Amino acid sequence: QVQLVESGGGLVQAGGSLRLSCAASGRTFSSYAMGWFRQAPGKEREFVAAISWSTGRTYYADSVKGRFTISRDNAKNTVYLQMNSLKPEDTAVYYCATAPHPNDYSDSGTYDYWGQGTQVTVSS
Repeated sequence: QVQLVESGGGLVQAGGSLRLSCAASGRTFSSYAMGWFRQAPGKEREFVAAISWSTGRTYYADSVKGRFTISRDNAKNTVYLQMNSLKPEDTAVYYCATAPHPNDYSDSGTYDYWGQGTQVTVSS
């Protein structure tokens, strides 16, 4: 049974930082991709960042490029999202997800397992 458990969300002032974690279990992730998505109230879920577990290659949405960094710890089966220079528009529930051999890392339909989400609130 694949499980993804996010943690690290919270309330932070604009300009601040948070680090989200996603602990993964239940499959051999070495050939999979891990992604972070977010969903704000009244909006569709959107791609934030992704990483190839095997190569470490990373992908980012334009809105977070230069501010967010995705990384992985193979030994801990954990993926991180370091978020710096946070803005009020980053407020959302953040989800991690896993995908087998995605062609498009930004396509949420590619991902087959999702975590429960963690709330990030950025105050102005």
